[in-house]
Amino acid sequence: MNTQVKMFGVALFGASVLLAGCATPGGDRGVKVTLSGAEQNPPVTTSASGSGTITVAADKSVSGSITTKGMDATVAHIHMAPAGKNGPVIIPLTKTSDNAWSVPPGAKLTDAQYESFKAGELYVNVHSAKHKPGEIRGQLKP
Repeated sequence: MNTQVKMFGVALFGASVLLAGCATPGGDRGVKVTLSGAEQNPPVTTSASGSGTITVAADKSVSGSITTKGMDATVAHIHMAPAGKNGPVIIPLTKTSDNAWSVPPGAKLTDAQYESFKAGELYVNVHSAKHKPGEIRGQLKP
């Protein structure tokens, strides 16, 4: 084998390794989310806050969790609507401790919901007895 062919092979292998290292495993999109009363529609004055990560895999399955602070949360959901608008619940979250909420196993987006996710039109909000329509909210921005 001549030297040029060997060098081409080594370069091709190196490029493959480099590209593979840049790929996201399974096409997952983990989105960090920060929740506040200012993001609610209409905005809510509150000292409550929240944060977490929601991951949407290439097969449209959803996982992740959020943690809240400074509130007595009653329910939490992922909704479908752009920032500044309210939309329907698409995934109810499960309470796992006093201030933690998780996406239930097996949750999956429809094709339309996945397109909304890619457009930044899904959000997480957490409700309380004091603010029944929602006290804190965070838009999922992939």
